[in-house]
This record gives sequence, structure tokens and C-alpha cells, in this order.
Amino acid sequence: MKRILVFLSFILFLACKEQPQKTIETPIVESPKEEVQNPKDNFGIVIHGGAGTILKENMTAEKEAAYNAKLEEAIRVGHTILKNGGTSLEAVEKTINVLENSPLFNAGKGAVFTSEGTNELDASIMDGSTLNAGAIAGVKTVKNPINLAKEVMLNSPHVLLSGNGAELFAKERGLEIVDPSYFYTEDRMKALEKVKEKIKNQEANKTTAFYDPFIKDSKFGTVGCAALDTHGNLAAGTSTGGMTNKKWNRIGDSPIIGAGTYANNVTCAVSSTGWGEYFIRAMVAHDISALMEYKGLSLKEAAEEVIQKKLTNLGGTGGIVAIDNKGNVTMEFNTAGMYRATMNAKGELTVGIYEK
Repeated sequence: MKRILVFLSFILFLACKEQPQKTIETPIVESPKEEVQNPKDNFGIVIHGGAGTILKENMTAEKEAAYNAKLEEAIRVGHTILKNGGTSLEAVEKTINVLENSPLFNAGKGAVFTSEGTNELDASIMDGSTLNAGAIAGVKTVKNPINLAKEVMLNSPHVLLSGNGAELFAKERGLEIVDPSYFYTEDRMKALEKVKEKIKNQEANKTTAFYDPFIKDSKFGTVGCAALDTHGNLAAGTSTGGMTNKKWNRIGDSPIIGAGTYANNVTCAVSSTGWGEYFIRAMVAHDISALMEYKGLSLKEAAEEVIQKKLTNLGGTGGIVAIDNKGNVTMEFNTAGMYRATMNAKGELTVGIYEK
């Protein structure tokens, strides 16, 4: 009996061995093919030098040429960095340095004067890959405020430093410190005198005088930059001297993350310029990113929605420059003009000043 059981087991074994084993194949379902854009082919940079009542009839040919030349110089510096594989953060910083070192713009060397005849500088920068950010406000002796904002981001546990503390941190980090007289320019002093005279002659109350259209446009020169590098990372930065005749250590939107500056690799990088109080209330830079992330709007659609509707309805004026994570650029403003320029991976350059 035992031998019969062994024999039957052997026959069963051979039968199973000869049966071809079945393999279960999982069907491969191809997902819809989206066009993946290589950041190396779509890197880009965009800058602004401020928005406001910038009219061609008020601009001399020499002045217009000077602005165009400086905007081109600045953006080529950043574009070269990106083209050579540098980071968007480096491109933003070095590009803004060119504009800060020029008396043409309301940042660094060309900063406007406060009511007391001093210069108080603000700046911010943000890394879209980490959402890390740094900002400074009310500094008076730091030659390049954007550099200090970057130091705050990379070498402090904080996001925003102001006044004397920010100056002390700048010295500790070895940044270039200058005498406050470095920021004096005759044009900016004349602008302060003009604003003060206009207020003095106002028959209305102080509130009406403060919101005079001329005064609100006196912040037109703020500078900013947004960039996408070949590694696919976004960054943005903004630097300003604030508003002519500002009082009480007023701080605008430029050093406020989400208002004046915002960058997120998921969506875009944005730098703002305009009447800061409204940009803060509307959280303009972040709002553009949020509309893209949560509602699926394109960069252009989001920028138009925020600048032409939300900001305008609030009574705010100004504009933004922005670039998304695919290299698309927009330069949106609701004023008569905005100093601006953009340059893409192909080396195509666009420079503009007026509305059209």
C-alpha cells in the first residue's frame, strides 16, 4: 500500500512539472502624456524698475535711453548666470545689485528721501525650492539691501530684521557698509521738496494730502527680479527706498513676503512694485501663486485677476513681474507705465517702459 502511494505521488509530481506555469501580467496603463519641459531649455529672467505715472511725453530721449540701457545691463547679468548653470537666487541678487547701484531707480543708490531727509531701505528675497525667505527694513548704511536680505535668509533663524538690528547683523556678516551720504542724489532731494511743497499748499486735510495722486506715484522706482534656473528652481527678490516723504519709519510691501515678494517651485516667482499699502492688504505676490495652485489658473490669468481686478478694485496701483515653473513670463500693471525687461533661454530680450 505504501509503495502504491509513493508511486502515485511520483506520477502527480511529473504531471505538475510538465504543466506550463502561468504568469499573471499586470496590464500597463499609460497615463496621458504631458509635455514635460526641460528647465535647461526654458530658464528665464524678468525684472522691473518700478511702476507709476511714467509717460513718454514727460521723458527726454536721453533719460529713456539711460533707463533702457540700465535695464538691459541688469537683465543680461542675471541671464548670463542662469545660462552658465548658476542658481536663480544668485541671478536675482546680482541682477538687483545692478539696479541698486544706479541712481535711476528707487533702490540703493537712488533711494528716495523720508520726511526727515534720510534714506530708509527695504528688501526681500525668497527661494522657491525651499520656501525659505529673508527680508530687511529701515536700514540706512547697507550699500546693497538685497544682499542683506539674502544673508538673513541663509544665515539667521529669522525672516525679517529691521533698523539697528539689521544694520548690526550686516556688519557681523561682513557686508559693505557706506556712509548715509552715499544715498544722496539731487533728483531725489528735489522730489522730496516738491512733495512737501505740494502738501503745504493743500487746502484739504492731512488725509487727503497724504493720498494725493502725485504722492502715491512717488514710489515708482522700486526694483525687483524673478528667475527660473536650469535646475528648475524659482527665486524672486525686491528692493526699494520706499515712498518719498514717508514718516514714522513706514514700511511698504517690498520686504513683506507674500506681498512684495514670493517664490514657490510649485507655481511661480513674483516681485511687486506700486503703492505698498494696497499690495500688503491684497497679499498680491502670494495671491497670484495661490490662484495657480488652488484654482489651476495660468500665470497670466492669475496676474490679470489680481492686478486688474482685486488690486484695482481696492484702489491700489502698481504692477508685478513673474515667471512660472515652465518659464512663462508675465509683466502685469495697471499704471501708465512700468520699467521692465525679460530674457528667455533663447536669448530673446524684451525691454519696455510705457503701457504699450
